[in-house]
Amino acid sequence: MKLSAKIAYNTIVQVIGKLVSTILGLVAIAIMTRYLGNEGFGEYTTIITFAFIFSIIADLGLTLVTSQMINRPNINQSKVLNNLFGFRLVSALVIIFLAPVVVQFFPYDPMIKFGVIVASLSFLFLSLNQVFVGLFQKELRTDKIAIAEIIGRAMMVAGVFLAMILDWGLTGVLWAIVLTNFVQFIFHYYFSRKFAKVSLAFDWVVWKEILHRCWPLFLTTALNLIYLKADILLLSLFKNQVDVGIYGAAYKVVDVLITLPFMFAGILLPLFVRHWTSGNKDKYFQIFQKAFDATALIVIPLMIGGYFLADSIMVFVAGKDFVLSGPVLRILVFAIGAVFFGALFTHAAVSFDRQKKLIKYYAITAITALPLYFWLIPKYSYFGAAWVTFYSEVLIFVLSFWSVWHYSKFFPKLAVLGKSIVAAGIMGVALYYLRDWASQSMFYFVVILFLASALYFLVIYLLKGFSREDILSLINKKDHEV
Repeated sequence: MKLSAKIAYNTIVQVIGKLVSTILGLVAIAIMTRYLGNEGFGEYTTIITFAFIFSIIADLGLTLVTSQMINRPNINQSKVLNNLFGFRLVSALVIIFLAPVVVQFFPYDPMIKFGVIVASLSFLFLSLNQVFVGLFQKELRTDKIAIAEIIGRAMMVAGVFLAMILDWGLTGVLWAIVLTNFVQFIFHYYFSRKFAKVSLAFDWVVWKEILHRCWPLFLTTALNLIYLKADILLLSLFKNQVDVGIYGAAYKVVDVLITLPFMFAGILLPLFVRHWTSGNKDKYFQIFQKAFDATALIVIPLMIGGYFLADSIMVFVAGKDFVLSGPVLRILVFAIGAVFFGALFTHAAVSFDRQKKLIKYYAITAITALPLYFWLIPKYSYFGAAWVTFYSEVLIFVLSFWSVWHYSKFFPKLAVLGKSIVAAGIMGVALYYLRDWASQSMFYFVVILFLASALYFLVIYLLKGFSREDILSLINKKDHEV
């Protein structure tokens, strides 16, 4: 199979898989919000956020480091993977299980403190998956990631539904999340055995190299956390759990969607590294341009559609108790655009092995965002949190874009982006007049969403944002020959 066909296959499978898992994730959210209500979902959001902070610190950038290390020529893949897995297990155990200790010093209810203990176990399994994700990306077999995620999400829906039926409360919901991540880990491990038999290893020479590559990403992640999760943490301290629930419901929708750009960039990272290190810059920039165009075609209509349908989305996803989450989503949906483009440019910087250069940009964002959170959240609650989140994501995108351009002198062509803006603008005009219909029932919402999408793709096709040849190249069997 040609490399281009492999990329197309992996992208299509991942997009389909992500679509299915996104739907399942939204179903799980719908069950949770209706069962737990504003306050209960606020407690759930606080628990997950608190544990997630330690999980992100424990991440140490290992998914990216794995892609970097196993894509080098003449590498002993088994040796590297075994040491990465051993390093991951030790670091995750040490860092993640600090969360149940630290939370005892916060002014939370006992239910929230106990919930952090359960959630920490869930994030341990999630962290162990990272080494396998890097392996599947290298082998261009991200369909394995998609399968494991879909199975895990299906179990999460079943577990959350069972917790609601049997009235197990918030604790039952949290244990369903633990089961989800454990199942995903088991499937990742099982699928990996076709490519490498991963086991625990300790080689101090390899661990030193991992640490050397990790610390810039670790510092970047720590700074990233300040503006990425400080919003919910500070909201839980300055306001009540109802406000956290309203903001958390909108943020959860965004959270589900922004996994797509990191998945897409993760598929491309091994190719970026390979072409850049081999000196094939023309091929590198060709792939990057196509990725930039694909991002524009997806994210622009997503932002415009999300803006006009925000209220309907939140009512249908979370229930009528969360109608106030609609205006919050209307702000956050534009942060999604910045995340999509930002993920592409930050991964490009990593492929240049310039992750250390990103540290100062994350530091600038964190240093400016944190005082804004302290100022705006007490005054404007979830609206203040949403606006600072938008500011932070836009700033990271702008700075990472500048970093890539400054180093590579590559500036992407903006023709497809411009066409996408025009097509999405026309779609937005139609949604402006149809948005009230969309809020009347799920049927009307789905029909209007379908019509709006069809209108966008018709206009973008007429503007030649993509061609018939682009579609045929993905399905032509000749392109898949060895």
